Amino acid sequence: MKKVLVLVLSLVLVLGLAANASALTVAFSQIGQESDWRTANTDNVKAAIEEAGWELVYSDGQQKQENQIAALRSFITQGVDYILFTGVVNTGWEEVLTEVNDADIPLLLLDRIPDCADVIDYKVAFGGDFVEEGYRMVKWAGEYLKSIGRDEEVNVVIMEGTTGASAQVDRTTGNLKALEEYPNMKLVGQQSGNFTRAEGQAVMESWLKSIDKIDVLFAQNDDMALGAIDAIKAAGLVPGQDIIIVGCDSVKAAFEAIVAGDMNATIECTPLYGPFVIDAINKLEAGEEFDKTVIHPEEGVYDCVGGIECGGSVAVTSVKAADVIDQRQY
Repeated sequence: MKKVLVLVLSLVLVLGLAANASALTVAFSQIGQESDWRTANTDNVKAAIEEAGWELVYSDGQQKQENQIAALRSFITQGVDYILFTGVVNTGWEEVLTEVNDADIPLLLLDRIPDCADVIDYKVAFGGDFVEEGYRMVKWAGEYLKSIGRDEEVNVVIMEGTTGASAQVDRTTGNLKALEEYPNMKLVGQQSGNFTRAEGQAVMESWLKSIDKIDVLFAQNDDMALGAIDAIKAAGLVPGQDIIIVGCDSVKAAFEAIVAGDMNATIECTPLYGPFVIDAINKLEAGEEFDKTVIHPEEGVYDCVGGIECGGSVAVTSVKAADVIDQRQY
């Protein structure tokens, strides 16, 4: 009888723990949907949470910091179990994230890491190595130009993302660092396209009117690169030939542009954080802890030729986009 009672109590305990796990409420403050990458990121995280059987509270910030601050405070009021946070810009988050800490709600940082990360408490952070990605963009172009025998001075432009976003700040740092290694690359334009296709097209149209010659475009995301391609074609030029185009993110539309000959390379920044989030929350529920190091998923480089050595702190060799396009999930 005692054995039966112990088994029953154990079963009740297990069922209770399972019920608690399935009853988790996970809130997600996303910056908006400015690009194909962002849409893939949102869809992947949302789907993973729903597949885990947890309740999702989602807020689209519509590219406005004040909307995200309001959403975070709403999450606190609702008493959610976990908060996932991606900030539209780097600065201005310390006050509201301290409020999250004071409410004792575990905070997970995704993609963009705020500049107050060293003074607030977060449980785990996942994000791309933006400095490395920016470095790889320029390194790829420099080595590609060498491979086709172009050692003359070339004019390059940098189309930056949303000003103040960690992806913009760090990719620019990486771009400029790599440019120091290629003195034949002359920077003749540097402007924000806000990570959107429409603004990428508008910025490129402006540059084509104001700059005599552009040889290479570094676009800090693929959407801006695709918008720029439209502007280049409208100007009667051939993208991928008259202007070498290097994007970032590696969305499928960029692979298609590379295969079509309109784009030359894209540097990967994976949006597929869903599995990382689920694994992290399960481990946190089990009492495990993570350190403060930002966890960088493994990322590659995809281009029109393959075999270009373009790594910085991490070695990487480019893969021909045409060979792997069918495997691209987003």
